Amino acid sequence: MKKVAAYMHWALYLWYIYIFGYAGLWKIINVKSMITGMEAFGFNLFWTHVIGWAEFVGVIGLVIGFWKPMVKNLSILWLFPFAIGAFTAHMAHKEYHHFFNSLVVCLLSYILLATDKHFKIRLV
Repeated sequence: MKKVAAYMHWALYLWYIYIFGYAGLWKIINVKSMITGMEAFGFNLFWTHVIGWAEFVGVIGLVIGFWKPMVKNLSILWLFPFAIGAFTAHMAHKEYHHFFNSLVVCLLSYILLATDKHFKIRLV
């Protein structure tokens, strides 16, 4: 059972990298549909690039996280606000057809941290 949980964790991790990877990259390389969508949310090209580069830095941290668990967890924590922001923006603009990936990364942020043996939250 532990092996199945580990395989699921890493499969979900790859999905997380994929979603943030293409979203960040599309913002950086100015894919028209992404730029148009970000403009609809009120972000000009400068802020779209800032968000794209921030997501890309997080993805690089996720890739490094294959070897360094601390970097992986920090990268997930770094990307979590972007996931929440994307979900909130899509729901506020009633873009229900685009909300799925943002909902997925919100949930995966929690799931990946909760199932990571190197991550603990101490409240005391």
